[in-house]
Amino acid sequence: MTEDTREAPGDGSAPSRRALLGWGGAGLALGAAAAGVGVAAARSGDGGGAPAADSGAAVPFHGAHQAGIATAVQDRLHFAAFDVTTEDRAELVALLKEWTRAAERMTAGHAVGDGAYGGLAEAPPDDTGEALGLRPSRLTLTIGFGPSLFAKDRFGLEDRRPAALVDLPKFPGDNLDRSRSGGDLCVQACADDPQVAVHAIRNLARIGMGRTAIRWSQLGFGKTSSTTPDAQTPRNMLGFKDGTRNISGTDTAALGKHVWAAKGDGPDWMTGGSYLVARRIRMHIETWDRTSLQEQEDVFGRDKGEGAPVGRSKERDEPFLKAMLPTAHVRLAHPDSNNGATILRRGYSFTDGTDGLGRLDAGLFFLAYQRDTRKAFVPLQRRLAAHDALNEYIQHVGSAHFAVPPGVRDKGDWWGRALFS
Repeated sequence: MTEDTREAPGDGSAPSRRALLGWGGAGLALGAAAAGVGVAAARSGDGGGAPAADSGAAVPFHGAHQAGIATAVQDRLHFAAFDVTTEDRAELVALLKEWTRAAERMTAGHAVGDGAYGGLAEAPPDDTGEALGLRPSRLTLTIGFGPSLFAKDRFGLEDRRPAALVDLPKFPGDNLDRSRSGGDLCVQACADDPQVAVHAIRNLARIGMGRTAIRWSQLGFGKTSSTTPDAQTPRNMLGFKDGTRNISGTDTAALGKHVWAAKGDGPDWMTGGSYLVARRIRMHIETWDRTSLQEQEDVFGRDKGEGAPVGRSKERDEPFLKAMLPTAHVRLAHPDSNNGATILRRGYSFTDGTDGLGRLDAGLFFLAYQRDTRKAFVPLQRRLAAHDALNEYIQHVGSAHFAVPPGVRDKGDWWGRALFS
């Protein structure tokens, strides 16, 4: 949970399906589409499709860093981890280029490729259509590469794996579900409209069919952290303010120190990138709901109403750690208790039905970005797993780790270009 960690044509795109039909007839085009060639290409500009929404509330896609990290946290999440099913490096590179072009268009509020309608009836549309008429909703798409992508005899990347992209250790109390862990690739879609986020993942999965398959995914609501400290701090499913001391998205000094990989930290292709840890944390909310208010506040080290640390009156007052119980979450997670270790958090609450025993399957989908996972999340989680009183009410059931490359600089760039160059 780590509530108090200050974590707080000419454009390189593939030809459209309509163009393929024009060149070689319906039979040739549909066969190519089945092979994953030219599926849902994205063009620079408006192309042949009308915008899916007006240009308001769009987050710029291009930049030195990927959007969706320091960006002001949106209200909704759809996170997906993918297995790469092709064994062909060239096919993987082609997919990453197609994904990039599609991401450029969707984050701007445009339909993918030639759009969801108006094309030939003999071919599937380039866009699935459920975001038509919706605003961009501050959609951001952030990609990451998992350790398994760098395995020997896969894509020739084994010598390019960053040392910081470690296999996460098993922490005390972990009960990890393999079907909800790992992945060769991940895409984090954040937006203020859940349909916009789901549309983005759905279309990337469709474009990747035959080359990738979704390994697991997670929907999230009710952000549990903020990169805008002037805004109201959100609350988690346990009812407490979460992420009070998260890094501000405008604090360039803190981002440079704790979030962005610097030149010399590892391989050059990761300079300007970050490392993402994703953890699915199940909360035993029925047990928590029968716990006294005093114990709840002792567990966190903050009061439930204002969010003030023990012995203080305001949420953002500097905590007096020694006034808290030694097992208090805030005391254990604070940078002063962890040699300054600091992460940037972008977590979301989730509810996924019931567990079959009449209890809600609910909790926190924890997302943490850092400059080096070995120096941030790993030592922090070791401390929490061993001593945190909150462990009585939570359990980590899913886990993944990804290297998140720097941003796409311009229309000629694409996700992972420096890695595969």
